Amino acid sequence: MAGGAQGIMALEDFAAALAWQAAHAEENGAPATARVIRALAGVRDSDTATGQRIAHWPGLTLKDAMPLRIAGGLHHLVLTGADRRLAAVYAGAVSDQGAVDALVLDLVHRFDARLVGWLDGPPQTNEAGRAASIMAGLLWLAARVRPARFDLFELGASAGVNTMLDRYFFRLGDTRVGPPGSPMRIVPEWRGASPPAPPAGFAITRVKGCDIAPIDLTDPEAALRLKAYVWPDAGERLARIDAAIALAGAEPPDLVAGDAGDFAAAMLPRPAEAGTARVMFHSIMWQYLPAATQARITAAFEAAAAAATPDTPLGWIALETDPATFRHELRVRLWDGESHAGAPHLLAHAHPHGAWVEWLAD
Repeated sequence: MAGGAQGIMALEDFAAALAWQAAHAEENGAPATARVIRALAGVRDSDTATGQRIAHWPGLTLKDAMPLRIAGGLHHLVLTGADRRLAAVYAGAVSDQGAVDALVLDLVHRFDARLVGWLDGPPQTNEAGRAASIMAGLLWLAARVRPARFDLFELGASAGVNTMLDRYFFRLGDTRVGPPGSPMRIVPEWRGASPPAPPAGFAITRVKGCDIAPIDLTDPEAALRLKAYVWPDAGERLARIDAAIALAGAEPPDLVAGDAGDFAAAMLPRPAEAGTARVMFHSIMWQYLPAATQARITAAFEAAAAAATPDTPLGWIALETDPATFRHELRVRLWDGESHAGAPHLLAHAHPHGAWVEWLAD
């Protein structure tokens, strides 16, 4: 598309944003979700409160993920049993766009007061599949620090799905890591060489996450809302959400509510534990931070990195969208006061929901 990804994310024109979002869903294996998104064109022209808010949306339609906000609300109707007619659309039994348009419009008329509230905030798409890239980055770091012990903290953790990555089983090419009996099995299509195998003594000693408004996976209502944002024709993603909910029920993730900049500024100056690497990680959230917050986190990190030593190294793992290519890239930085001075390493490209990872490192 002309203008690159920066232009795409800046789309304010509703029709263009809707077309892009629907095409994106279709290209990522969710054709039914694409039909529901396209049906929002009719909602916009309706006299409902939901339609009026869509019609007068004040910001960047696509960057605000406005179409996905209301799509989550419509999925929620099915999940709660309030109205299950869209289940036939999600299952592929109803594929005629005109029929989907009519059904979505009827649902908005019937549930207008309920659905309009879904436009109040962005979707929470806490995707466990992205943990494949985070773990691969951690294994890359593990091959470069000794001992390979890690104290992790996550920015933008949402419900803490990826904050629980130490309890997941991963098969990353020929590399396996994590408890084999875990209900969460992260097995993406792996392209390229396998990441390094976990060395002897590999351990994650702690994982702590932060989000401006964390979701409590042990609260059934909150968990169901999170599930509603998962595209309903993406069966593997729904299964991963269910596995994450089960793991959180056994032991909730360690989450705090707060600003990402405040969290990083609090975590980074902590005294480093000898023989343990501290690592900050995040996935598909950096673009949503204000520039001032990004700069604050970067400055705090680089200040802490100046004190890193081979016995107290510092790492930064980021799975984020390249604004020039719209590719999801895994980049890792390492400081140890000697041979590693924080140069960014592009290790992989990845599917936005973790369906595949293309390993680029040696």
